[in-house]
Amino acid sequence: MDVVTTAQFYKKDLTAPTPHNREIDKAVLDIIANVQQYGDTALASYTEKFDGVKVKQFTVSNQEFDDAQELVDEAFIRALTQAKENIETYHRSQIEKSWFIERENDVVLGQKITPIEKVGVYVPGGKAAYPSTVLMNVIPAQLAGVKSISITTPPDKNGKINPYVLVAARLLGVDRVYKVGGAQAIAALAYGTETIGKVYKIVGPGNAYVARAKKWVYGDVAIDMIAGPSEICVVADETTNPRYVAADLLSQAEHDEEARAICITTSKEFAEQVVTELEEQVVQLERKDIAKASLQANGKVILATSIMEAFEVVNQIAPEHLQIMTENPSEKLSLVQNAGAIFLGKYSPEPLGDYFAGPNHTLPTSGTATFSSPLGVYDFIKKSSIIHYSKEGLLQAADQIIRLANTEGLTAHANSIRLRKDDAHA
Repeated sequence: MDVVTTAQFYKKDLTAPTPHNREIDKAVLDIIANVQQYGDTALASYTEKFDGVKVKQFTVSNQEFDDAQELVDEAFIRALTQAKENIETYHRSQIEKSWFIERENDVVLGQKITPIEKVGVYVPGGKAAYPSTVLMNVIPAQLAGVKSISITTPPDKNGKINPYVLVAARLLGVDRVYKVGGAQAIAALAYGTETIGKVYKIVGPGNAYVARAKKWVYGDVAIDMIAGPSEICVVADETTNPRYVAADLLSQAEHDEEARAICITTSKEFAEQVVTELEEQVVQLERKDIAKASLQANGKVILATSIMEAFEVVNQIAPEHLQIMTENPSEKLSLVQNAGAIFLGKYSPEPLGDYFAGPNHTLPTSGTATFSSPLGVYDFIKKSSIIHYSKEGLLQAADQIIRLANTEGLTAHANSIRLRKDDAHA
């Protein structure tokens, strides 16, 4: 892992775009088309091809939920339950209510909040199990009032779903879980099959095929975001422990080979200590090969000339996760313009947010924190404008509306108002 100056970083590494892969797009579009045309038959074929298992029944049965419950330990259930409560408490503050304002002449304006009716949650499988993804995506939807929530997740080689994922789903009262993964799951949620019903919004992370599938179905359904590889940026000084910094960088590097782990500091000595710690800690990880590949390809320790310059780099990166591990970290908060989640102090490591603290761990990646936000209750609602004008209110505004409509050449608009004005004066 290299130590580089900010100038070197700006020149070579500021952006880490995922290359546009035409082969992935072609494969994804073929999958979407086949699922639209052949439904469950296509799902079965792709599940056998990509997951290596023949699935006769896509819907997880009650017995499978019961079996999963027996396979997990009580300590996990207690931890999951506490995480659930923390996530609910945090997200409850995001709930919005309909509102109305009254103006003169019995004019009432307002905004009606309505939950999206049907939502699909994609929970990845593959290299790890993610019960936390179930909590983070389902809880805000439930708090928003979504009535129908479906989960899709890939089966293992035995046609089973990870028991921790099923226990998380049952804890939240979601019993509609399907053994389907990949782009084919996104297509099924977007367009429906004989077994899987069409939803109105799809949320949840996935691999490159899932991400591209979400991009291609967007417009026919809503999506949360196009999630890229995991990212962490740590701004640290000599007041913190370099062992902590290295451990936190590795917490993201172990996700996958494309993950991005960056440390920014103003001390060359501290930078070198972080690199040494990374080298010592990475070899101890179960997923050391993944973490090593991530650090080699995308890991950096950046040497800034000042704390102001450090945060200028942060705002250019717009990281998914930002840890501020400096003296008086709260005082640096005003320097942050772009970040998905911000962790303050040496006792607020990123995994705390991944699992337990309460804020959502579904965050903007790949620089999209410049314009987007973490997943929240607000992602599962629709807002409708309410307008009520009395006769007196409309007559008072009629001439101005007619003038505006005629200026735009929309005479039918003007006539709609004029008819009511003329009738009132008849």
